[in-house]
Amino acid sequence: MNLPLPAKFALIALLLPGLALARSSDRNQPMSLDADSSDCNLADENGKCRFSGNVVIEQGTLHITASSAEIYRSNGEPSRVVLTGRQATLRQQMDDGTPMTATANTMDYTISNETIVLTGNYKVESPRGTNAGQRMTYNMATGNMNSGGDGSRVRTVLQPKARAATETK
Repeated sequence: MNLPLPAKFALIALLLPGLALARSSDRNQPMSLDADSSDCNLADENGKCRFSGNVVIEQGTLHITASSAEIYRSNGEPSRVVLTGRQATLRQQMDDGTPMTATANTMDYTISNETIVLTGNYKVESPRGTNAGQRMTYNMATGNMNSGGDGSRVRTVLQPKARAATETK
């Protein structure tokens, strides 16, 4: 079942504000979602909505592209968002104005514990540095990040503070 455009916005607006990894003011901006198709049952309080084909989500400085977006609900409330693609991409400005880009084959955001898991050739880049590997878990509430530990290698590159400051100007 295809949702009318206003229903899509309302549903996504409820689901994705916490996905923003950076600019806090983006959560108060209007959100737009474009996809080739959607399949959603709003009557099922424990259901899933799927947006597929050239998914583009924008809200303030947040820009997401993916092949598909699945939105899960539990007791009528958004509980999880899964973005997939080769590669799903999330771009956003940090509160200090610096850019941040994350790419991965899968981005899995669990709303209740504010945790996002990037899997499949992920890479997170900012002027401060990069982190890349096969799996990373990031807790947005605590700022704690765990990567690797699954037998794969992790690569982190930290930029000197002076260079990171120069690249943001």
